[in-house]
Amino acid sequence: MSKIFAQGLVCPLDKNNVDTDQIIPKQFLTSVSRDGFAEAMFFDWRYLADGSPNPDFVVNRPEYQGASILLTRANFGCGSSREHAPWAIKQYGFNVIIAESFADIFFNNSVNNAMLLIQLSKTNIDLLFNRCQQGPQQWQIDLASQEIMFGNNAAMGFNIDADIKQRLLSGLDFIGSSEQLNSQIADYEQSRKASHPWLG
Repeated sequence: MSKIFAQGLVCPLDKNNVDTDQIIPKQFLTSVSRDGFAEAMFFDWRYLADGSPNPDFVVNRPEYQGASILLTRANFGCGSSREHAPWAIKQYGFNVIIAESFADIFFNNSVNNAMLLIQLSKTNIDLLFNRCQQGPQQWQIDLASQEIMFGNNAAMGFNIDADIKQRLLSGLDFIGSSEQLNSQIADYEQSRKASHPWLG
């Protein structure tokens, strides 16, 4: 059965090795709140020295306003392990990132914030960028079937860890997933207490 995790406009950020310092510069890390990072995302690229939007940066281009799917290249999210990076990306409106590869810590932080990160081969990433060169793209992400759907019955499959897939489909984070096991945990604690009463 189809399960559309996301659908929307694609923004093609044609860069390798985008690090977390570019995603969210250090001057914005003083807040302990998770809110208010959308405007700081890619700050040094999005804004000119006078504070006005940089018209040459892809995120600022009119045809990509409202994009919810970010397409990029290899080693996205490298650098320091700041969780503010996925916060900024998600608050801006992206809930799916498609790339050739991701830095491990960024990947885990993003998944923990209910974002879908899709890793594809360089050949397939090139094919997707070629599609974007033809004009603005509207794609659907069918997570249950593990397909990126382009319309006109065209699609591209992707792999995903089964545990991550289930958590995203159910809308649960690590804590929520653990809470589903509460009855089993309670049964274990009862049996342990019965067999080892001296442990308390």
